Amino acid sequence: MKKDQHLTIEEIEKVSSKAELKAILADKSEKFTKILNTIEYEEELKKLQMELVKLQQWVAKNNKRVAVIFEGRDAAGKGGAIRRFMEHLSPRSSRLVALNKPTEIEKGQWYFMRYIKELPDPGEIVFYDRSWYNRAVVEPVMGFCNEQEYDEFMSQVPEFEHMLYEDGLIIIKFWLSISKEEQQKRFNSRMQNPLKRWKFSPVDQKGQELWDRYTYYKEQMYSKTHTSYSPWVIVKTNNKETARLECIRYVLSKFNYEGKEESKTTLLPDPNVIMHYFRSSHQID
Repeated sequence: MKKDQHLTIEEIEKVSSKAELKAILADKSEKFTKILNTIEYEEELKKLQMELVKLQQWVAKNNKRVAVIFEGRDAAGKGGAIRRFMEHLSPRSSRLVALNKPTEIEKGQWYFMRYIKELPDPGEIVFYDRSWYNRAVVEPVMGFCNEQEYDEFMSQVPEFEHMLYEDGLIIIKFWLSISKEEQQKRFNSRMQNPLKRWKFSPVDQKGQELWDRYTYYKEQMYSKTHTSYSPWVIVKTNNKETARLECIRYVLSKFNYEGKEESKTTLLPDPNVIMHYFRSSHQID
């Protein structure tokens, strides 16, 4: 017998919980799958954000310093992931860093200087929407630095991060990995949405044209800056919602904060979505 594929007013009025709504949608046709997935995503996100609040309290109480870096190609979902991390955190002990291009004075300073000023204070979590790794990929691809500046950076960054590690700073480095086809799809979506059009720039489209150069410098970055004390964590982001959840799970999995055992969801990241870099790993970008 064919199922009724329509959701009636009567059925909606009888719903008294999310569980009942999910059960009704699951019993309908596949056209409700997207709605059901959204409900499940929002529920899972809320549970994980509750854990982030616990983590923040633990970081503040124990004067830990945590830096979470988000790198990746344009439209990979860095800003969206950071927003989900910070949505319910206290602004008193969490902060977003998204620096503009350097000033003339900053251009004359040691490259790391302007990032050092933004490092987390004791008890603080800082999220970087791009970081000092601009010089590892974006700058050489777009011609914003010369070869000597690039080589100096690549030789210095492992030592820089090792000093931070020895000083007790906890660094988590995410590379959000997106396929070329999905990137173009998101670019097109930005252009069609007035609220997102500001995100699109000529540099973005260059990312498609210079895709292979990005890939080359990305691989160089992995090879020279993936270390035991500061590893690269690759996240597949063609599915933005899944990527956000798994990024949060990964961060939570790195800390033994108070109340962790009371979590209402798994805090172990999916290894099919998120993994440490290794040379033979299959990458979508």
